[in-house]
Amino acid sequence: MSIVVVGSVAYDTVETANGRRDDAVGGAATFFSVAARFFAPVSMVGVIGKDFKAEHEQILVERGIDVRGLERHEGETFRWHGRYHEDMNKRDTIALALNVFEGFNPTLLPDQQRCDYLFLANISPELQTRVLSQVKSPKLVAADTMDFWIQNARPALMKLLERLDILTINDEEIERASCRER
Repeated sequence: MSIVVVGSVAYDTVETANGRRDDAVGGAATFFSVAARFFAPVSMVGVIGKDFKAEHEQILVERGIDVRGLERHEGETFRWHGRYHEDMNKRDTIALALNVFEGFNPTLLPDQQRCDYLFLANISPELQTRVLSQVKSPKLVAADTMDFWIQNARPALMKLLERLDILTINDEEIERASCRER
C-alpha cells in the first residue's frame, strides 16, 4: 500500500485567540504527510524555496516520509498568514505569497504513478486534474480544496469532483459552495 500526496509545503503565520506563531512549518501536503505516515508509507510531492530550512526537511525525513518529489527552487517558499476565529472552522487569510508555489507543475516519478492512494492537497483544481492524469490506476483518490478555488475555479473543481472518491472541505466552505448554488 502506498500513498502519494501532492500539494503545498509552506511557512505559515497563524493567529488564534490563544496566540500567534510566525513562520511555522505548514502546508496541506506537510500536514497530510505527517498524519498519514502512521498508516502507510507516504511519498510527498511539492515545491520549496531556497529559504526552506534543512532541519524542517529533516523533520519529514525522520518521520519516514519520502521526499524525493520535494523540489527546491530559487526564490522563497510559499507563505500563508491566517487568523482563526473562536469557531476554528472560520478563518481569514491576512496575507498570501505563492512564491515558488506559483510555478509549481508536478511530475510524478514512475513509482509514484503506480500509487494505491492519491491525495491531491490544496492546489488548483486544474493542477489536481493534471496530477491525477499521471496516476495509473489508484484504488482511492481524495482531494482537498478551499474557498479560493470554490470561488475562482469552480468549473474545473466541478469537473474534478467526478473523478474523486473523497473531498475534504470545512463547514464554512460548504456553506459558501451551497450559497453560490442558489
